Amino acid sequence: MFTVDLNSDLGESFGSWRMGMDREVMEHVSSANVACGFHAGDPEVMLRTVEAAAAANVGVGAHPGHPDLQGFGRRTMGCTPDEVYAFTLYQIGALQAVCAARGVRLEHVKAHGALYNQAAKDIELAKAIARATRDAGGDLILLGLANSFFEQAAVEEGVLYAAEAFADRGYTEDGNLVPRNKPGAFSHDLEEAGVRMIRLVKEGVVQSAEGTDIQLKAHSICLHGDNPAAVEMARHIRKVLEENGISVRVLREVLRG
Repeated sequence: MFTVDLNSDLGESFGSWRMGMDREVMEHVSSANVACGFHAGDPEVMLRTVEAAAAANVGVGAHPGHPDLQGFGRRTMGCTPDEVYAFTLYQIGALQAVCAARGVRLEHVKAHGALYNQAAKDIELAKAIARATRDAGGDLILLGLANSFFEQAAVEEGVLYAAEAFADRGYTEDGNLVPRNKPGAFSHDLEEAGVRMIRLVKEGVVQSAEGTDIQLKAHSICLHGDNPAAVEMARHIRKVLEENGISVRVLREVLRG
């Protein structure tokens, strides 16, 4: 049987500023990556998001980012591995407390934005995130970009690892994501995205922006939900996966096989 987790970055509102369509996208995913207050989110948003995830039987993960509210965590910062370890551990701990208060198990950790992209290419930053994931306790899963340093870091630091792919992002021939400011960075065609994700799960390949097939094994697919079109993408991807015999499961179940 083919299985895969579907995850989305949620809980990214802050104060009176609202972002995303969390409740709508939760209907189509199995895991929620909840912002922990550094790049987005705040304590009340974290509580509401965890409660909504629990009501929807969606697994909860911490989504730590750079301390960069103004830039939504998408600006590259020159943080040291020790700094990354400390603020990642801090953010995981905050969400662990929220989860514990609501009787919810925290399942995984997925870095956000620039922190995610930097660590995918920098083994020391990836190890800092993996180490924080391990030291937070609870047998947490490190969720990171497939074909990146996250996997090596997880092995070296002794944490469970799950590889992630993106339904609506383009890939370069070396398996990296096409930068957001480059042509081919995003895919908005529902049918094309559905076919790509079926091949990803069943064949372990995805077509690059240059048109060549690259090997890509993923346990989880990221689906964005920050606008109506993105929610429709999430709805379509889950529908076509299930129609093609692919079961959507929470991340830990996918890893168990």
